[in-house]
Formats: sequence, C-alpha cells, structure tokens
Amino acid sequence: MTAVTSTPGRSSPMYGEGRQALLAAAVHVVAAQGLRNLTYRAVAREANVTHGLVAHHFGSRDALLEAALQYSVENSVTSISTRPGTGDVDAIFAGLIEMVVVNPDEQAFQYELILESRRRPELRSHVESLYGTYRQALREELAHGGIDCDEAMAQLFIAAADGLIFQQITLDRPELNEAALAHLRRFLRTLVE
Repeated sequence: MTAVTSTPGRSSPMYGEGRQALLAAAVHVVAAQGLRNLTYRAVAREANVTHGLVAHHFGSRDALLEAALQYSVENSVTSISTRPGTGDVDAIFAGLIEMVVVNPDEQAFQYELILESRRRPELRSHVESLYGTYRQALREELAHGGIDCDEAMAQLFIAAADGLIFQQITLDRPELNEAALAHLRRFLRTLVE
C-alpha cells in the first residue's frame, strides 16, 4: 500500500471508523471536484489513509460510488420529517434547509451523480433508487398523518423539496426556502382536513 500525504489538521480515522470515513470522503470529493474526479487516491487523501485501504473496502470504483450514494441517502432521508413516524404535517421537511446548511456535500454529491447519469446511463438505476427511496419515505410519513399519497403526488412533493435543496446549495437563501416550505406544509394540511 502506498502512503498518502496527510492533510494538515485532519487525523486518520480510528479503528472501526475506516469505512464510514471513506464514504464521507468519497461524498466530499464528488461534491467538491465532481464525479469524474472520484478516484481511490482522491478519497484516500481526503480520509488521510492509503489508497490501498479504499480498494480493500470497496474493490471497485462503482462499488465505492454505490456505497457512497447509499450512505448519503441514509443520512439525508431523515430530513423528510423532524418527527418520523408521527404523521405530523408540520414536521414534514421542517429540517430540510438546516440539513443542507449543516452538510451541503451530501446533496451536492447526489446532484453530481444525477447529472452524470445523463452522460452515463449505467448510473440511472442509482438515480431511480435515490428518488424512489425519498418518495417511499414521504409516502410512509404522510400515511401516518392520514394522507393517501400516490406515487405521482409523492413525486410532486419530492420535486418541490429537491428544487429547494438545489437552490439552497447554489444560492444560499435559507429564509426564502423556509418560507416556501411553510407554503408546502400549509398545502399538506389542507389534504388532512
């Protein structure tokens, strides 16, 4: 294995934290440099480990990409509701903007993958899975609140949230996006009534 020059101020992951650190590093590399720059060396440099460790954990760039996508979706799907399982309409997307403010890399990573899937059709299944996960999580949360949400309605709400996330990443207007989400939740309340 080849040693990687460490980045000042960043320590190597502790034993047992390596895989998570590599996934977070992969997300950051793609968010900062684009999907085409996702290499074992770039991820290793970001995680302050050897590039052989990346190969050991994932075996291929595609396996690394798939695992990083799953990692980012698992971290961000929780933004569907601040009170999951309650059906509280006021909690729907309530933590969305804060999630983007605190960790924009996960969303930027997902957008990089989405855009790259236009050029690389083999990535399309990952994008379909990403949006399918979000739609399903929203449908389940709305069902807890007594709202019968079909696939098309879930698509509408996820597309609205997706657009606000994209604008938050690019324009950094949390106050406007929070106001837009308040309108979205007001509309959801009318479905309950």
